[in-house]
Amino acid sequence: MRRVEYKESNEDETKLLAITETKNLVLKLQEGNLDALGDLYDRFNRLVYRTALGVTGDPESASDLLQEVFLRLFRFAARIDPDRPLEPWLYRMTANLSYTWVKRRRWAQPIEDVGEWLAGPRKSQPTYRAEKNEAWKQVEQAIQQLPLPQRMVIVLYYINECSLQEVSEILEIPSGTVKSRLHYARQSLKEHMSIQDRAVKGIHFEFT
Repeated sequence: MRRVEYKESNEDETKLLAITETKNLVLKLQEGNLDALGDLYDRFNRLVYRTALGVTGDPESASDLLQEVFLRLFRFAARIDPDRPLEPWLYRMTANLSYTWVKRRRWAQPIEDVGEWLAGPRKSQPTYRAEKNEAWKQVEQAIQQLPLPQRMVIVLYYINECSLQEVSEILEIPSGTVKSRLHYARQSLKEHMSIQDRAVKGIHFEFT
């Protein structure tokens, strides 16, 4: 029991330290410190990139959006509350820019390895690897054919592992709406692939 408590204590201390470091970086950024921007980029660029990629399905455009998000972070730093977590702001900005991209582009290339994103981390299967076969191609294509609001919640909930409450706050919609969009998104994915819940081994679309 003591070992478990000690582990949890260390995890809490690590999270608190990360929050404090991010706050200090935001404060420095508000003073115009470019080194702070670089440090924040190093810390959060993967979060932003995978969100943009999940929505657009286009690696090149996701890279462009990544740069744009951090340019806006620098430009609007004075509006950011350093006492609040930065991740929701980054998710929201990325979602908004990606939404605009999709509306303008009207098409997007399939996401690679989306099956792994959906099945792996949330189901604690770190050794699981998606194979590039016809079944996975169906998943990739199905994700890209979802209505944008549904695609957004799928990307945030499954790919970025945000909680229902976090998705609600990021997209500024009620948690009930998040659950509804997840439900209809999963149904659409199943219908598109003409499969039952476990026809593609390792992918599960339920949530708690």
